Amino acid sequence: MPKKISVAWFTITLLFLATAAWAQTSPPRTLSLDEAVQTARANQPQLRQARAGTEAARARADEVRAPLLPQVNATANYQRATANRVVRPGATPFSSTTPLSSSLTPSSRFDTFDFYNFGLGASQLVYDFGQATGRWKAAKANAQAQADTERATLLQVDLNVRVAYFNARAAKALLQVAQETLSNQEGHFTQVQGFVQVGTQPEIDLAQARTNLANARVQLINAQNGYETAKVQLNQAMGVEGPTNYDVVDEALPPIDNENSPIEPLLEEALKARPEFAAFSNQVRAQELTIRSIEGAYFPSLSVSTDLTKGGTGLGSLTWNWDANVLLSWPLFQGGLTRAQGREARANLTNLNAQVDAFRQEVRLEVDQARLAVLAAKTSIGAAEEAVINAKEQLRLAEKRYETGVGNIIELSDAQLALTNAEAQQVQAQYNLASARARLLQALGRL
Repeated sequence: MPKKISVAWFTITLLFLATAAWAQTSPPRTLSLDEAVQTARANQPQLRQARAGTEAARARADEVRAPLLPQVNATANYQRATANRVVRPGATPFSSTTPLSSSLTPSSRFDTFDFYNFGLGASQLVYDFGQATGRWKAAKANAQAQADTERATLLQVDLNVRVAYFNARAAKALLQVAQETLSNQEGHFTQVQGFVQVGTQPEIDLAQARTNLANARVQLINAQNGYETAKVQLNQAMGVEGPTNYDVVDEALPPIDNENSPIEPLLEEALKARPEFAAFSNQVRAQELTIRSIEGAYFPSLSVSTDLTKGGTGLGSLTWNWDANVLLSWPLFQGGLTRAQGREARANLTNLNAQVDAFRQEVRLEVDQARLAVLAAKTSIGAAEEAVINAKEQLRLAEKRYETGVGNIIELSDAQLALTNAEAQQVQAQYNLASARARLLQALGRL
């Protein structure tokens, strides 16, 4: 029996160790660019804030519409009070011959009596020269402007995620460069160590090789930290609070339609597609409607109302009454309030129009900068690739020269450094192109 238990425990231990080894050697999950963008659209707090702002703006429009609809009120009132009569100047004096209810006494006393009053009333605004309707239309235009701003937030979130993703991809590529550099330096160190041991190279070469190897290890550590930091920043851009146990996929944005076009057609597309312009347009329209509603305050407003009441001193002896009212209200003078409100609204409209002009110039700058950055990055990628090819050849020749005793350790170190710098420059050029295309997409208003 003990032998069977030992065998079982041994089997379980082997399975546990095998599972742990598989977990350690299994590759981390990968994250594509599209997955990162979709994750941000689902989780980014900025988008939730923008959606909430749109919903709040629509609710405010409904609030402003409420006075245009019929208003119905029901009231119920109970009162306990004295019933002492008060004679006002000019009123007929109270006389003992005046008939009174048997339940009330005319003398001033502290006796109190019940009084009940129930009412049901309805009112409707008929016409006010566009004051209420103007405010409602302005609120609806502001709500649409907020919806356009929400779309602009989506464009900005997409841009932030793409730039953060390409930054992480560049950091991953730099990590690969650092790993290759360390591998090369380890090979150089083994080679130099063998030459020094047989006496064909001086000991100073071994010291230089050790220094190069240590520097390569430091660069690898920095590159690993840079990659992890870039993934932390990517998590923030996606609105994710979680670990970074994933690898970004080596992908980039494909060429954008008309990315080589001159500025004018691209700018025309941006002016039509950018949601900020639609937001400004709705804000301008809302402000114009606000001005009209303010000007309506110079004229009267017409409303109708009706009330049905039942009241009395006892619930069993209530008396009903009904009335209908037509109210024409005309604020003839309010201390210049309406005029001042109109001046403020027109100044706000001038401010909005100036903001539109300034934003148009800003969009032109964004489109032009992104377009030029794409062109420059595409050109620099070819030069960077050529530099890498030449640096690899330079390193190959330096290694051959060192093997034959013609070259020295400084020449070999310089060649390795040139290759590392060329590969890093190539990574930077690729990042510049990807991020420039992402910025061009955002500048053109494309998702």
